[in-house]
Formats: sequence, structure tokens, C-alpha cells
Amino acid sequence: MAGMADLQGSYDDLFTAVPTALAALLDEGDAGGSVAVFVDGEPVVDVWGGYADAAREVPWQRDTLVNVYSVTKTMTALCALVLADRGELDLDAPVARYWPEFAAAGKESVLVRHVLAHTAGLPDWVGPLDELYDWPAATARLAAQAPQWEPGSAAGYHSLTQGFLVGEVVRRITGRMPGDFFADEIAGPLGADFHIGLPAEHDHRVALTVPPPSRDEDYTAGAAAGDAARDAPGSAADPDAAPTPAPTAFRVRDGNSVAWRRAQIPAAGGFGNARSVALVQSAMACGGSVRGVRLLSRAGRDRAWEEQFSGADRRLGMPISWGLGYGRFGGTYGWGGWGGSTVMIEPEARMVVAYVTQQMREPAQDTRGLDLLMAAYDGLQGLRTGG
Repeated sequence: MAGMADLQGSYDDLFTAVPTALAALLDEGDAGGSVAVFVDGEPVVDVWGGYADAAREVPWQRDTLVNVYSVTKTMTALCALVLADRGELDLDAPVARYWPEFAAAGKESVLVRHVLAHTAGLPDWVGPLDELYDWPAATARLAAQAPQWEPGSAAGYHSLTQGFLVGEVVRRITGRMPGDFFADEIAGPLGADFHIGLPAEHDHRVALTVPPPSRDEDYTAGAAAGDAARDAPGSAADPDAAPTPAPTAFRVRDGNSVAWRRAQIPAAGGFGNARSVALVQSAMACGGSVRGVRLLSRAGRDRAWEEQFSGADRRLGMPISWGLGYGRFGGTYGWGGWGGSTVMIEPEARMVVAYVTQQMREPAQDTRGLDLLMAAYDGLQGLRTGG
């Protein structure tokens, strides 16, 4: 197979379509990437290739880490789901039960599940960028804001804000920052190399984000969906409402900064690789437990995927079905991040497909995660028919 020689790692022969698809992406010009397919909590594909740097001098290694942006939301949701399963968090309670200051400006009716389902009405980060790196300042700013719509009545993707909202609830209940709770209760027990707030000793393993071809480090996240969504017909808020301030622009260079890596940004600042993403989310694919570690009861797992909202998302500008921290796509659940990283969970097959890359493409042309998911389904058909 052309290009396959450039890949490292291993895969089950039934799943050859997956490494073949990754090799094709590298042949098309992507700098690097990794893909993992786990079935029953064990890898049937764990491959990587290309380069970790834009200059293409440093080979992508087995333990290369990447900022997976919004794939991190599935990890933060898992923290909340674990607390709910333990009876420490009531998903139907007002956020203000745990975080009294949050009741300000008409938010006393915002429920925990609204925050997980992007229906809380606080979709935009409008503060200084530096404040994202200051947890008390970021959470205080959000606590003081008024919702942009009646909480629970509409969805608008909370691209940066969701992590602070969920994360502060986790912190108020446990006394631990969400990245620390995740490390202690999820990544640690599973042995998963995924981090929310990256310590300096891991910096040498990071593949910095590479902007799309012909773009530079000033390429902004707004270019992905925000601007188009805001102008889309039918996506406007109540016409009599006050205009909302423009969200703060977030650029590739911000995501590549040391300040971003060190901070805990639980909606978008997680670092991992395909193997660690697939391992953690295998708990969701396998009824709440993976490799003998039970994170959730089956009922606690199932609750994550109950539909909270279905319809046009005011920020994404497209129809979406939201569960609790996961997008719902038929019987498949997951989410993608800015720049292309993706996780998809197929509980019927007990399968997770994770794709992690530092190579951005223009969003309108980016079908990489879906292509790899379809390649994994090919292997699944082979498994089901006994090879």
C-alpha cells in the first residue's frame, strides 16, 4: 500500500482500511496525525505518522501529544457524569445550588444539564484572552453575565465557556480543579496519557497546531463557524434583545502559547493522542467500565446520551442533537475539535474511533474524522462476519 510504510504502530488486519486512510491524509499533505480504534477497551488500530512540527523535521512519535481542542469537552463531561453517578451532583439542579454566585443576572433557572447541553445561554467568551488563563477571573466573569436566551429553550455552542461552567461545578463539589479531578479519578486509574492543564515536563512531546494551508498563526476559530452561524437565517436571538458583544477572537498562536497549555481550559485545552482519547472514551463505549476500572454505572453512562436538545444550534448554524456533553449522531456519540481531532463512540459495537492531528484544514473541506470512522466500520463488518 502506497504510503503505509510511513506509519508506525500496529493494527488488526480486519481494520487495514483505517491505517490506509491515515496514510492517504499524510500523502495529501497533512503534517502528522494519529488514529486509534478500540473495541472492548483494547486497540485494534493504534497508528501514527508524519511529523510533529510544521517544518517537518521531527517525526511524530508514539507518545506525541496534541491540543485536541473541543474533543476535551467529552473528558470534562465525563467528570460531571462520574460525580452524578456517585450521587454528588444532581444534573437537574440549578447550577447555583453548587455555585451560589452564578444566580446573578437572571441565571437562577440555569440547570446543570443546560450547561452540559449548550442551552445555558452563555455561549460566547467576551473577556480579555488572558483571563482564560485565570480560573477565578474567568468563572467570576461568567457568573456575572446575563443569559442570551431563556435557559433550556435554545442551543448555542459554548465553545470556550462550557468548560469553565462545568469545571467550576466540579470544583465546588470536590474542592479540586477539574483537570486535577480528571487526572485523579479518570486518567490516572486508566493509565491514559491525557491532560487538562499540561505540566512543563511534557512540553517536548507537544506537536503545535499547524494552520490550514495558505493560512498563518493568526487564523482564528471564528473562521470555523462563528461568523457564518451568526449571520445564518433563523439563528438570530430575539430581535428586540440587545446586540451581544462580539466574542473575543481566538487564534492558532493563542492555542500554541505556553499560557494556554498550562491553564486549565476544560472546553478546549486538553492534550492527548488518539490512544489516550480512545482509552478514556472506551468507558462510555463499554457500559461505564474499561480494563477492569468502572467509572460509571451503565445507567450513568446511558444518561449521557439522552437527548437534551434537537434543532438548529445558534452558534454552529446547523441542526444538532445534544446529549449531556456529547453530540448525538444516530446511534453514534462524540464530538470534534477545532482543526480536525475527533472522537466517536459506537456503543452497540463497543467501539471508539479517535483521530488526533495538529494539521488544520479549512472546516468546509474537512471530512477526515468521518472518513476514518467509515473506515473503522469496514473493519467492524469483518469482525461481525468472523473475518
